[in-house]
Amino acid sequence: MLLGIKRIYDKPSIIDGKRVLVDGLWPRGVKKSTANVDLWMEDVAPSEGLRKWFSHDPAKWDGFKKKYEKELEKNPAFKQLADMVAKSDVTLLYASSDTEHNNAVVLAGMLNKKVHK
Repeated sequence: MLLGIKRIYDKPSIIDGKRVLVDGLWPRGVKKSTANVDLWMEDVAPSEGLRKWFSHDPAKWDGFKKKYEKELEKNPAFKQLADMVAKSDVTLLYASSDTEHNNAVVLAGMLNKKVHK
């Protein structure tokens, strides 16, 4: 199955499959009624403490990645999402303006490892 990553502010596409928001906070300026989100999995997002510590600082990326991967290893919502990815096309949605240093990038890497092992 295909796994994509996209900013929630980007235009939806018919090839997105299930559109899953993976942020712990609902994105600013996005109405739930027009967001084209199939599922909001806030439980798979980084913990509030980790999110605040990282604060989208690229200098903390390596530390954030390690800590978030550790959180995901014991997160039941991660297993649920991995099961979904194994069965259907999924696009992970995130709000960060940094397309390289965000939780969806880490999450996609972990999902690819789990589903395609």
